[in-house]
Amino acid sequence: MHPTVQAITQRIQRRSADSRSAYLKQVDALSQRQAGAQRMGCANVAHAFAALPGNDKLRVVAERALNVGIVTAYNDMLSAHAPYRSYPDIIKDEARAQGATAQVAGGVPAMCDGVTQGQPGMELSLFSRDVIAMGTAIALSHDVFDAALMLGVCDKIVPGLLIGALHFGHLPTVFVPAGPMSSGLSNDEKSRVRERAAQGLVGREELLAAESKAYHGEGTCTFYGTANSNQMLLEAMGLHVPGTAFVHPHDGAREALTREAVRTVLAIGSRGQAFKPIGHLVDERAIVNAMAALLATGGSTNHLIHWVAVARAAGIGIDWDDFAELSGVVPLLARVYPNGSADVNQFQAAGGPGYVIGQLLDAGLMHADVLTVHPDGLRAYCRKPSLADGRLHWHDVGSSGDTSVLRTAAEPFSPTGGLSLLQGNLGRSVIKVSSVPEDRHMVEAPARVFDSQEALLAAFQSGALEGACAAAGGVVCVVRYQGPQANGMPELHKLTPPLAVLQGKGYRVALVTDGRMSGASGKVPAAIHVSPEAAQGGPLSRVRDGDLLRLDAPAGRLDALVAADVWAARLAEPQPDAHRSAHAQGLGRGLFAGMRRAALSAEEGACTWL
Repeated sequence: MHPTVQAITQRIQRRSADSRSAYLKQVDALSQRQAGAQRMGCANVAHAFAALPGNDKLRVVAERALNVGIVTAYNDMLSAHAPYRSYPDIIKDEARAQGATAQVAGGVPAMCDGVTQGQPGMELSLFSRDVIAMGTAIALSHDVFDAALMLGVCDKIVPGLLIGALHFGHLPTVFVPAGPMSSGLSNDEKSRVRERAAQGLVGREELLAAESKAYHGEGTCTFYGTANSNQMLLEAMGLHVPGTAFVHPHDGAREALTREAVRTVLAIGSRGQAFKPIGHLVDERAIVNAMAALLATGGSTNHLIHWVAVARAAGIGIDWDDFAELSGVVPLLARVYPNGSADVNQFQAAGGPGYVIGQLLDAGLMHADVLTVHPDGLRAYCRKPSLADGRLHWHDVGSSGDTSVLRTAAEPFSPTGGLSLLQGNLGRSVIKVSSVPEDRHMVEAPARVFDSQEALLAAFQSGALEGACAAAGGVVCVVRYQGPQANGMPELHKLTPPLAVLQGKGYRVALVTDGRMSGASGKVPAAIHVSPEAAQGGPLSRVRDGDLLRLDAPAGRLDALVAADVWAARLAEPQPDAHRSAHAQGLGRGLFAGMRRAALSAEEGACTWL
């Protein structure tokens, strides 16, 4: 093992010793119970299996066959989840073929951030993760299952399912993906059209045509955002059937891999030597493996929030210092949009997750000695599946199929993971610099302060923002009151095109916010997740228009260059009443007021359940 990776893991283990021990004690106690059909009262059992076909009822009650609970995030609003419509029937059929039974334990909500981006619904997005976790718990609360299959792909859905599953850590659990859509309009071309639209150079008709060519069918969006980062992390944690992540929904191997997931969960669900509850699989080493895979592929910044929450669900404490220190030794092995021009299909063709995991294992940057749902351990995840003669076969990935997309750990795109922790009198935040031009890693310019993303967009459209840039050579846009307690911490991806336009004109531009950027955040330097947030009286609430701000990624600093005595005496500006009330009502937002009040900071995972 690389000594830094080992040291970080040991630090996490020490920090988590008490909470992890308490968690495993509960997992092990629940694992010792009899199966539900033998443990529960007769009325409970009758209700649980009343709707099962007769043969299934006989199996689970009389023959004590394993019963698999299916938790599905199916809906056809999400292109990535539309393929799940047929999965429960496939799973039930395979379970019967293996002498077991399967039931849909429950469904969980799944919203599309692409639909709600820049809309009021985006203010429910982050908290939907915890709603999904609770929905998973409700589904599994029937407590008649010997194992579970999780059907979900996208942004908040996988973290929510995983958090919920870890609260039932005594159950062996396998995640079942559905794959990416085929390549359409390139991500680079899509971005160019968006920037032209931001400048008024193309109209709605041309913009809609471009977007529709990019997002055109079933499967995940093809850029390397949060959804596809989820799939990379699940492979690195050994929670998938190996190599399943990026096989297309309509590939002939897709159904075979879903059936293999059933066989896999049954194999680890039988009490005995092969028994592997998810609470034991997801340990400190598995969490570090996920972090390393995220950094090596330039994955979504959203996971600096989500994986903190996932770790907490398993009794493990991680923080941004862990991510930043790990980023210093984990090289960037992949160039996938927005960190490059390739999409996830090209990433998969070049070697995909298997190549990345193999390189990291060989370099001692991932723990090989972890439990996975596959009996061969994490090395099994260095292979890719294919279907031949109706049967699945796995083969080693081999060398990179395209060195412009995937490189070795010895000759990476960058010696570090491209993620930096920023600290200073503006608080703690993170920046992803892997897609930012190197000459933009440090920006010093006057602040323009906005209390909403709509206000920034209006300033851009009126020309005021460009005027501020022209006067000073650049601008640092501060968008505050976007944290979990303020308004649910929506993604601010709509700000990328206008800021990219200004940067493209030669101005030095940066964004500083207590909100989130999309997993597709790109070439404009952005200090995000600033904590403590402005709504809690954090430092951003004290910034004024014209303050000189410095974002310095190489030095790890985020500062207002204001005299110390002036800064200390300056009062916080409260969130405007009109702004606060707008986020407290309408379009379902009022239902989430309790979650906003309860939310922890971004660095604490923005959890609402602690």
